[in-house]
Amino acid sequence: MELDALDLAILRELQKDARRTNRDVAAVVGVAPTTALDRTRSLRERGVIRGARLEVDLGALGRPVQALVAVRIRPPSRANIEGFRTWAAALPETLGLFVTSGTEDFLVHVAVPDNDALYSFVIDRLTERREVADVRTSVVYEHLQARSVEPPAPVRRRRG
Repeated sequence: MELDALDLAILRELQKDARRTNRDVAAVVGVAPTTALDRTRSLRERGVIRGARLEVDLGALGRPVQALVAVRIRPPSRANIEGFRTWAAALPETLGLFVTSGTEDFLVHVAVPDNDALYSFVIDRLTERREVADVRTSVVYEHLQARSVEPPAPVRRRRG
C-alpha cells in the first residue's frame, strides 16, 4: 500500500491526538481542510486507519497491577489453540492477547486489582483449563507504548 508524504503527515498528527479537528490537522500539514478530509477518509477506506481509542488510567479503574502471562497449550491442536484464544480474549482481566511461536503459545496481558487477584486469575482461572500445560507470570512494572508508528523506510538496493 502506497502512502505519500501527505498521508504520513496526516497519520502523524492523528496519532498525536485522534480527536483533533480536520481543520486543525489541515492547518498543521499545510493543506486545505477538504484535502485533509478526503485523505483521512481514504486512509480509513484503505484500512490504514482502523479506529480511534480512548486511553484510560488502569489505577483509576481499580486495576493497577499488570502482568504478562505466558501460556503453553498441550496438545497444541488447532481446536485447543483457537478455543483458548477465544476464551482468554473475552476475560475481563485481559487487555491484550498475543498468539506466539516458540516455547509459549500465548502471552496474555492482564490488569487486576492486586497481587491476590493476579494469583487467583492464574491459579483459579488459567490452570483450571485442561489444555493449559504451563504458565509463567511476569509482573509489569511499567508499560511504555509507542505514541506513533511509521512505515518502514524503503530498502535501497545497490547496483553492482
